[in-house]
Amino acid sequence: MPVIVRLALALLLIAALAAPAGAQLPRSVTLATNPPGTVYYTFGSGLAKVISGGPFQVSIQPYAGSSTFLPLLNTGEVELGIVNAVDMGLSYRGPKFQIGGRNPFPHAPNLRLVMRGSPLLVGLLVRKDSPIKTVHDVKGKRMTGEYPAHLAVWYNMFGHLASAGLTWNDVKVIPVPAVNEGVDALVQGRADVTEHAMNSAKIKEADASVGVRHVSIDCTPAGEQRLKRAVPGYYGRIVKPGEATAVVEDTCFIAYDTYLAAGKMVPDAVVEAALKVIWDNTDKLAPIHPLFKEWTRERAVDPEVTIPFHPGAVRFYKERGTWSAAMELAQQRLITP
Repeated sequence: MPVIVRLALALLLIAALAAPAGAQLPRSVTLATNPPGTVYYTFGSGLAKVISGGPFQVSIQPYAGSSTFLPLLNTGEVELGIVNAVDMGLSYRGPKFQIGGRNPFPHAPNLRLVMRGSPLLVGLLVRKDSPIKTVHDVKGKRMTGEYPAHLAVWYNMFGHLASAGLTWNDVKVIPVPAVNEGVDALVQGRADVTEHAMNSAKIKEADASVGVRHVSIDCTPAGEQRLKRAVPGYYGRIVKPGEATAVVEDTCFIAYDTYLAAGKMVPDAVVEAALKVIWDNTDKLAPIHPLFKEWTRERAVDPEVTIPFHPGAVRFYKERGTWSAAMELAQQRLITP
């Protein structure tokens, strides 16, 4: 047998052994994210870069917001997505489960979790010369709202207000379709307060343009209790000045977990292969963005997640000894209608 043929066969054998048993892996998969300029786009880009160093390529597909691509994730038209715990819980459980008296998300019972990642931190944002100092000062002010293309942000803003015992009736709502447009409204002077994810490219852009700063929600024990009661899955986190753009003093942000998700019909082999590459290369994520420092093996599995794990992910975690009895109980509770 010619040397070149033997070499080709050896390479094929190595590729086969590197993939999960019985795998029929595609050449590429799609990972859905929020728009460029958002932290979730950065998360998606970073994960795509790392996974693409493995058995298949990952292409990023940005959408206006998670509410626009969850139906595609549910049907398997898009294999992977970067989403948040609250959106996923609402979409997975359907209309019977509501937060703030509403659940406008399309019912997506096929959503499955691949890996729990870093928490996302979102903060109220004002112009640097604004008289607004904390969330309590937004009463009567022009606040961006509605967010039909980016429903998660409606819940963010609802949570900000709830921490101070306020509601949408306490502010003048300035309708915007999605989170980036909210910052545009602030920069253009059409709104007094909006929000965005900590250290996002959009905030850096706004700060360079007109100067912006974050203001705190109410993180007193009573305020945090109001926040958690209003939106299960949210919690407060203090950010120190200098840790992020537009943070000029100790500032309390809303924090909630980021998920890498898939539809349950995505082949186990695809999920396991993607997960293995991330698992083996978590050290390559932190340099991409500061928030990636908490995208770790230790955070990957937790009984407090809001949707069940994908079967391929379950097998992966069991093989590595990170799937506990408590996790099995949580999985069964979540997967049973």
